[in-house]
Amino acid sequence: MGSPAFSVPALQALAAAGHHIAAVYTQPPRPAHRGQALTKSAVHLAAEALGLPVRTPARIKRDTNEHEAFAALHLDAAIVAAYGLILPKPMLVAPRLGCINIHASLLPRWRGAAPIQAAILAGDTQSGITIMRMEEGMDTGPMYLRGAVPIGPRTTTPELHDALAALGATLIVRALENLPPAKPQPEEGVTTAAKLTREDGKLDFTRDAPALDRQIRALTPWPGTFASFAGEPLKILQAEPAPAFAPASAPPGAVLDPLFTVACGTGALRLLRVQRPGRPATAADAFLRGIPDWQGAVLT
Repeated sequence: MGSPAFSVPALQALAAAGHHIAAVYTQPPRPAHRGQALTKSAVHLAAEALGLPVRTPARIKRDTNEHEAFAALHLDAAIVAAYGLILPKPMLVAPRLGCINIHASLLPRWRGAAPIQAAILAGDTQSGITIMRMEEGMDTGPMYLRGAVPIGPRTTTPELHDALAALGATLIVRALENLPPAKPQPEEGVTTAAKLTREDGKLDFTRDAPALDRQIRALTPWPGTFASFAGEPLKILQAEPAPAFAPASAPPGAVLDPLFTVACGTGALRLLRVQRPGRPATAADAFLRGIPDWQGAVLT
């Protein structure tokens, strides 16, 4: 049970390990891209490539027919990885071993919807995968296995995503080979990763440069980070902290040099790649060369 690209390595690893996959559950096709054509999820496409039956219910919480169809599969276990729908109790208890989740954090840190981005935003030095048995609570179930992945000073969400997806595939196969005893999650250290919105990508240059750098690395490509430049929205695709040489009189957001270094509340941020609406992405310094009156400009 999964939908995005994060879930695909686990599906492929389960199939390669010889497990009998009775069905693949995934989100139904939805409009996507410029033409808004109905598009199958990454898991849907991977399942079809493996010749597996696919089910795409739009809702399952109160659909007793779906509950009965799920129970009729007579599963040993249901493996869940970023499925996107909340499983009701009748489905959680239907498999013999229950529903086993591949969660992209070292629980109990970063329960919730966006654990990969939350770890980078917070400046964590590591993330990881937890294989856990699902309960009705949000990521509260007991744990079978955990594995860690380091987060470096320049790690981005796509890089961490791919590392965790690969680790999740390895750990779920290992867990099913010999399911270890489940251990309750520690009561201390619980944090929650809230669902992201587009507004989370708004850059506030009164914050310090390292925090803005983490925001850009965490929220690119989605929801993306942006600011207003000369009254026009500007996507900030890549940046890095710069030497804090901003004059004391420079307000937060002030453009300091032709390299597109921007003053922050503390320190400065050098923009490396930006994008204007309807235009291709470009190197930030090249973009600034096309703005003859950049001196004195302020990003807001």
